[in-house]
Amino acid sequence: MKAKEHIDCIHCFHILVIGRANAGKTTILQRVCNTTDKPEIFNRQGEKVCALHSVFSRLHGHHNIEDELVFQTNPGFMFHDSCGFEAGSEEQFDMMKKFVRDHAKTTKLDERIHAIWFCIPLTESHRMVMAAERKFFDECDTGHVPVIVLLTKADTLTLDAVQQLVCQGMSVDDAKKGAAEVEKKILHDCFERVKDWLNKKSFPPKDHMSLIGMQKEGANCAPLLTCTANALKEEGLQQLLISTQQSNMELCMDFAIMK
Repeated sequence: MKAKEHIDCIHCFHILVIGRANAGKTTILQRVCNTTDKPEIFNRQGEKVCALHSVFSRLHGHHNIEDELVFQTNPGFMFHDSCGFEAGSEEQFDMMKKFVRDHAKTTKLDERIHAIWFCIPLTESHRMVMAAERKFFDECDTGHVPVIVLLTKADTLTLDAVQQLVCQGMSVDDAKKGAAEVEKKILHDCFERVKDWLNKKSFPPKDHMSLIGMQKEGANCAPLLTCTANALKEEGLQQLLISTQQSNMELCMDFAIMK
């Protein structure tokens, strides 16, 4: 299908976000949509879900993966959130797997998911890839829908770097001054380990990237969106994604250069 036909048929760019609780998923979506507000949530029938009920359900991991999360600052994106993924529940895993299968291959263009962001937090760098992640990449064939692994909360590695230098005999003040280079090395090592682990799986991710500075308002999301655009096979979907970010000149220029 030609690019224009894609844009005419699809009203939103759909992204499924997968990851453990406290992996920074909501923060990433807020930065992408340039807001600090919570998303509005709609059920599959397009009915708005009560905000109080939504918060309670999400806190207890009972929300429906079919629910659509939309930020009013950028309604060109529609997100789905797979909460409770780390809980090890077979039922939750099967629901997520069915959702991916149904929405990756549906003939209804406006119900397809177009990309998957799989968030792995670096707050526990000693156990970055757990059973839930291995199970997903061993069993979930996402077809043409690209999966991009996002290493989140990379900023927390600063403390690891300081502790490492203190253990080597530095004072705390000196360790803080010299932490940047050590932090960079720790992040590189984490990145390479995750790539090595997941690329050996039956259905490896399309790409990987680490996210830094997402806790700050106005964080630069152009690299994430460019990475996502690069992972898409169809030019129409690439243009649909870029069209949601017309105000982001860096992204538009990256895409123009890429083409």
